[in-house]
Amino acid sequence: MILTHQFDEIDNRQLAHVCGELDAHLSAVASRLGVRVLRRGEQFRIEGPAAQARRAAAALDQLRALASQPIAAQAVELILVQAAAGLDLPQGGPAAALAELKLHTRRHDLAARTTNQQRYLQQILSHDLTLGVGPAGTGKTYLAVACAVDALERHQVQRIVLTRPAVEAGERLGFLPGDLAQKVDPYLRPLFDALFDLMGFDKVAKAQEKGLLEVAPLAFMRGRTLNHAFVILDEAQNTTPEQMKMFLTRIGFGSRAVVTGDTSQIDLPRGATSGLVDALQVLDGVEGVATTRFTRADVVRHPLVGRIVEAYDRRAAATGGRQ
Repeated sequence: MILTHQFDEIDNRQLAHVCGELDAHLSAVASRLGVRVLRRGEQFRIEGPAAQARRAAAALDQLRALASQPIAAQAVELILVQAAAGLDLPQGGPAAALAELKLHTRRHDLAARTTNQQRYLQQILSHDLTLGVGPAGTGKTYLAVACAVDALERHQVQRIVLTRPAVEAGERLGFLPGDLAQKVDPYLRPLFDALFDLMGFDKVAKAQEKGLLEVAPLAFMRGRTLNHAFVILDEAQNTTPEQMKMFLTRIGFGSRAVVTGDTSQIDLPRGATSGLVDALQVLDGVEGVATTRFTRADVVRHPLVGRIVEAYDRRAAATGGRQ
């Protein structure tokens, strides 16, 4: 299909913003949507399958809506993620989507970038327990930590508790040197990275000193009741059903819990049942529990990550085996 698309009443400066430096935005549209985009003045010629061509035209319209100034890379990425998935952007376009549901952290540009991310944030805010399941790069953990920081800043909770199972990703590290904190630090480092980005190093250190922030291995949760806390279990696919039940029964009064994981990256011994997979079945339909299932269309890292996830999904579907 050949689709001709033209902008009316657009000046050269706005046109340059639509196209990007050295036509980078047009190249991104063509690459992500599988079409060819040619331009002569304000007229665009889009060549490709009918559905993709129409999505590309819609993406150009979204870029045009932002063309009063240079278009931020994350706005372009949002448009392309939604267009590639065949989804409509929220009313008001990408600017409205980025402004919606902003959280109180030091990252002033933090907001949901896809429809599933918006649903995820809404579910976290409205449910006592939220399960976020999907591939790497979809923002499951980062957005959950951002919600926890936001809740602490607004004094909706008294502390943040972040935990994950101490399971190696297919390797055996043996005995690690140092005291207990040094031994578990490698397992918890991704959570600290998110906290440093959202709060800043000094604020994280002060919050830990005051007992407002706790980052600990899952094994430390047994026997505790966590009242008035925002609790996050990360990498939950590597829990056993017993560990998952133990964690879920730690939730106390005034607390909110988020469980995140990727069921395609289970590092438990072969044949062992994942606590996350089990919980998705057991908790289905339970009042107060919400589940967000992310897909490769929600990957907001480098575009290559989405293609990598898709390639592994194709292989898994073809072999029917465990990834």
